[in-house]
Amino acid sequence: MNDPAVTINNDEKLVESHTTSNADELVPKAYLIPFILITLCFPLWGFANDITNPLVNAFSKVLQMSVAEGTWVQVAFYGGYGAMAIPAALFIKKFSYKAGLIVGLGFYALGAFLFIPAAGAQAFAPFLFAFFVMTCGLSFLETSANPYILSMGPASTATQRLNLAQAFNPVGSLLGMFVATQFIIQKLNPTTDAERRALVADGSDGALEQLSAITANDLEVIRNPYLAIGIVVFIMLLVIAFKKMPRTEEKSESLDIRGTFKRLLANQNYREGVIAQVFYVGAQIMCWTFIIHYGTEVFVKMGMAEQAAEAKSQMLNIYAMIIFCLSRFVCTALLKFINPGKLLMVLAAGGIFFSAGTIFLEGVIGVYSLVGISACMSLMFPTIYGIALTGTGEDAKLGAAGLIMAIVGGTFLPMAQASIIDMKVVFDGFSATKASFILPLICFVVIAIYGKRSQRHIPK
Repeated sequence: MNDPAVTINNDEKLVESHTTSNADELVPKAYLIPFILITLCFPLWGFANDITNPLVNAFSKVLQMSVAEGTWVQVAFYGGYGAMAIPAALFIKKFSYKAGLIVGLGFYALGAFLFIPAAGAQAFAPFLFAFFVMTCGLSFLETSANPYILSMGPASTATQRLNLAQAFNPVGSLLGMFVATQFIIQKLNPTTDAERRALVADGSDGALEQLSAITANDLEVIRNPYLAIGIVVFIMLLVIAFKKMPRTEEKSESLDIRGTFKRLLANQNYREGVIAQVFYVGAQIMCWTFIIHYGTEVFVKMGMAEQAAEAKSQMLNIYAMIIFCLSRFVCTALLKFINPGKLLMVLAAGGIFFSAGTIFLEGVIGVYSLVGISACMSLMFPTIYGIALTGTGEDAKLGAAGLIMAIVGGTFLPMAQASIIDMKVVFDGFSATKASFILPLICFVVIAIYGKRSQRHIPK
């Protein structure tokens, strides 16, 4: 990856000249303002990801579904990444990173605004469609922003630069989780699952009208934060659309798709990185989605009322995100001194340790082990991303699509875990919820292996 000095003119072309900047400079001055603007996009998809995770439990309650049925939220949400990643990469390769950002922000805002008719319909399917449209936009956004950040400076600092930008992603995640807890979960009608089922069983016009009113109110509560973020995203779209941005790549008139995919598939480091990313995203979504189920189960066994246990578990979810956010900044600093692959391996080993604690330790210690996993996950996504794209050159545009498609790990793995939890049986002394965390443990084993094997591919 070249390290050109950049001049931005009115038609967004890149003018390259020799530079005297330090070869290890993190963000060259010519890229600083564009870097800041693109970095501001990272909290936007962090918000979308983590306001959504608690909604599995919310939709299950509001629409009286099983845990597995509620997990269709994750299938629709993360399925959009898989469906749109390659089209997004082809679009970016044909046009530019900036064009990809604008399209991504547009779909994001549209999906958020689709929550208005979805709430009015009082049905699950329109919400799933809104989630899908929104994440088609997120797929464009991430496929554009991540490699764009990597290209804004020398290759020697690319992974560290991406980690710096990604460090602001959990800020949005934390805000999303806080909004989900305080402005959605806490504002849902306090009618319990049993009371809602009783209204359905009653079947009288009065009972069904009462249930319909409760459901309509709850769905409006879910809708409102998405309207707010839709407005914010649309404003960000306008800012980027009117701001002159550097072109760090040449416009491609011809797309050598077959050749690009052939080279990527032959690249062992990239191929294994995509696999590792599938398992990482699956582990992240499982640990953050089902911490509420795990904590509620533990605290109820300790004698706490169910509603209080659920509220406490929600707060622990926020604490996990705070730990994740702080760990991201700490680990980004450590990358100055430690090989990214080695640090990835160490963090994955920590994930294995805490996952084992989640399964085998009883009471509040098991809950704390689950919270502790977040410290280990903090650096994984951008580090795997940066390592996997090392040395791919112009193929990074389509290579980025494969790594974004890997986010589909957030669909089938949480669904598999939800299916285990729904069994509500005891596995050799372990509850179904505890036993289900064997899946994140396996994910961290895969990531640790990739961290070990990838170390030889990273520039010194």
